[in-house]
Amino acid sequence: MRFGIYSVGDVTPDPTTGRVPTEHERIKSMVRIALEAEEVGLDVFATGEHHSPPHVPTSPTTLLGYIAARTERIILSTAVTLITTNDPVKIAEDYAFSQHLADGRVDLVLGRGNTAPVYPWFGKDIRLDIPLALENYALLHRLWREEEVNWHGRFRTPLSHFTATPRPLDGVPPFVWHGSIRSPEIAVQAGHYGCTAWWQALTDGGPARPVRQQDVPAPCHQA
Repeated sequence: MRFGIYSVGDVTPDPTTGRVPTEHERIKSMVRIALEAEEVGLDVFATGEHHSPPHVPTSPTTLLGYIAARTERIILSTAVTLITTNDPVKIAEDYAFSQHLADGRVDLVLGRGNTAPVYPWFGKDIRLDIPLALENYALLHRLWREEEVNWHGRFRTPLSHFTATPRPLDGVPPFVWHGSIRSPEIAVQAGHYGCTAWWQALTDGGPARPVRQQDVPAPCHQA
């Protein structure tokens, strides 16, 4: 069992003074929390990814890379990385790079996010969030495990003989959790790949939908 601390990086009033920190102060406080988490013996520090006020962590890899340079033991994770609105090629490259900087101390929690406007900001349709999550992870999974990838999917341009660099450290991809609030398709996906599901019970997402195995697309398409 591991114990850690997780921050969404929200800029909100201090509960004791009522003062609202600046964005600069909030970013610095996230770093300080991570350093103190290692100092007191916690196992994990995790950061969210958000692209709208009142949150500041728009670039988790930048934050975690900086923390990695100032820590030695603590595992650095996202909670979550937006698998729907980020390009899986860029996720593969960025987090393999972070993995090298941190000497392997990098995990990812992949999720769809809970802020609807972020989808059109990044050119995506929120009505396709489940298919986006499933297809993008199918490609990410291959990019970290195959030296040369040929790919043709629904949501991005095809890849021909593509190699993601850098390769995962020692050939072992970052550990992946599949995060969700209520979507059974994500649980099926996690089981399909032998990964771990991370369930967040912070908001009322309404009743869960039933899912059949055939509702989850095949994991990849080869060109």
